[in-house]
This record gives sequence, structure tokens and C-alpha cells, in this order.
Amino acid sequence: MSLLWPGILLLLILVPLLIAAYLWGLRRRKVAVRYSSLMLVRAALPRFSRLRRHLPFALFVAAIVSLVIAFGRPVTVVAVPSNQTTIILAIDVSGSMCSGDIAPNRLRAAEAAAISFIQSQKASTHIGVVAFSGFAEIVQPPTTDQQALENAIDSLLTGRWTAIGSAVLKSIDAIAEIDANVWPSVTADSSPVQPTPVPSGAYAPSIVVLLTDGASNAGPEPLIAAQQAVDRGVRVYTIGFGTAFGGEFVECSPWFQGNEPFGGGSFGGGPPRGGGRFRRGIDEVTLQRIADMTGGAYYSAESGSELQSVFAELPTNIIFKHEVTEVSVVFTAIGALLAVIAVALSLLWHPLP
Repeated sequence: MSLLWPGILLLLILVPLLIAAYLWGLRRRKVAVRYSSLMLVRAALPRFSRLRRHLPFALFVAAIVSLVIAFGRPVTVVAVPSNQTTIILAIDVSGSMCSGDIAPNRLRAAEAAAISFIQSQKASTHIGVVAFSGFAEIVQPPTTDQQALENAIDSLLTGRWTAIGSAVLKSIDAIAEIDANVWPSVTADSSPVQPTPVPSGAYAPSIVVLLTDGASNAGPEPLIAAQQAVDRGVRVYTIGFGTAFGGEFVECSPWFQGNEPFGGGSFGGGPPRGGGRFRRGIDEVTLQRIADMTGGAYYSAESGSELQSVFAELPTNIIFKHEVTEVSVVFTAIGALLAVIAVALSLLWHPLP
């Protein structure tokens, strides 16, 4: 549980002030009576006199605490199944994805696993595709058209560099296109208006599955981009793909040579000249951190079959949306009830003259 207006808790300073005033009042009303024996005093006291004397005040203080919490607008997060699920597949198309350590190469193996994943989803599930190398682009907005999704994945081209942060931000934008409750990403060039972060533990009915075989070396910092996903309740599941030793370059497609994703780019492209070997350079620490921050999970895959298994393990069968419910009325009712009980007991045990 959290508070929408946590500053209201400053009013709780009234509690020790009330207790101090109560104790001071007791001392003012105290009458000094001399008895020859303290045991006689204790015997003369009615049973439960102390309880009757102080319980009404204790209940009244508890009522004030409950009402102050109510004024702070407490909220709780409730998980309910979502009727509309959106999954964004963010696929690394940097040059290292042409490594042949995973037959026929990493990119083709990733495409096959992604297509198999798409075919296994419900017809009502919206899926989008984001491709990234030195920048990221939405190659297929979220749709239920599985053929369009397969065509988009089959048409992927490769480029240089790896911009994981850009992939996260572009995936957020893809989700925002279909979910009005999710704000688009905010960059230095966009509007200065920032969305209000969702309460901790609240998640949108959308997830991002980010697959990469490298470390980020272009675009915004991945963890800064991941914080925007946190603020919007978007979970990011990360996958590190590739073997430890790597493999020789294998041409990914007839259009790979000298081309960048999506028909152009400012950073150049093309395979290594004179051959070369792509080693496993996955920044697993960052991928794990992104997953932990956003409420997702990190997976590692070193073969096409392992990647298939990872896709099968993703929690996509039932994706819950987390609704924020204000429970101020509960604390208001508790406070009012305690106050009524306090007044009733005070009148019962200490009737007015």
C-alpha cells in the first residue's frame, strides 16, 4: 500500500501532542490523598479502572491516525486478468547477429524462434516488432495479424552498433500507440511534460521481450531508458543470445552488404571485411538489471532450441494488469467507528454530571 498524498502524514505530529496534553490534564486533576497503607489504595480501586480510564482516549487517538491516513489517499494494487494483451518483440539486428555459431546464424535462428512464438499466441493477442541496431524502429505496430508479423520478421535487415536503450524507448512508443494509459517515451527533443509514475507494483497489460547478443554502444543509456518503462509499469523481459566462443560471419541476407535497417541510417553498415569472428559480448549485468527494475526476468540462450524454450517460458498465457484502487473509504470508516466507540465508552464509564 502507498499514499498518493504522503505529505499528509505530517499531521500525525498531532498524536504525540494530544498524548502530552492528555497526560498533563491527568496530572492537573490528580488529588493527593494520604493513606497509611498503599495496599488499601489498591484495594479501593474498582476492577479494570485503569482500562476504563484510558481506553476511550486510546481509541480516539487510533481514530485520528486512521483518518489522517485516509486523508493521504492510500492506494493498493490489485492484479486482474487482462482481456487485451500487447507483446513487443524487440530484436537486435546488429552485425554480430550474423555470427554462425548458431546455425544458420544468430539472426535467422532468432527469427525462427520469434515466428514460432507468434504462431503459439492467442489470436486476440496484439504483437508488435521493433528492430534495433544503432537506432530502433517499429517495423510492425501491434497487430493480431500473424501473417503481417511473420512478414515483418522475415524482412529484417542488419546494421552496425547496438542501441538497447533506444529499443526500450521505441517499444514503449509501440505500446503507447495501442494503450492510451501508457505515455510515449520522453526524449531530450520531446515535450518537457513528464508522466506521473505509476505506483510501485502496478503494471500495464503489456510486456517487452528484448533479444540481443551484445552490449549497448549507441543511443541512450539502457538503465535510463528502463526507468521510463518502470514509470509506465511496462515489464521488460530480456534475452541474451549467443555462444561464449562466437562464430565466423555468415551473410544474413542478400541485402546485408552495405545496408542499414529500414532503408538507411547515419552510421554505415556492412559485414566485417576479410572475414572475422563475433564473440559473445552480452552485457548480462545490464540486461539483468533492466529486467529487475521493470518487473521482468532475464534469460540466456546459446542455441536455437534454448531460445525456443525461453520463448515458451515467457509469461504470456495470462498477463495481468495491475489496477490501482484507492482505499481511503476503508480508513475513513475505521476512523469513524473507533471515534464512535471511544465516545460511547467514555459516556458509559464516565457519565456527565
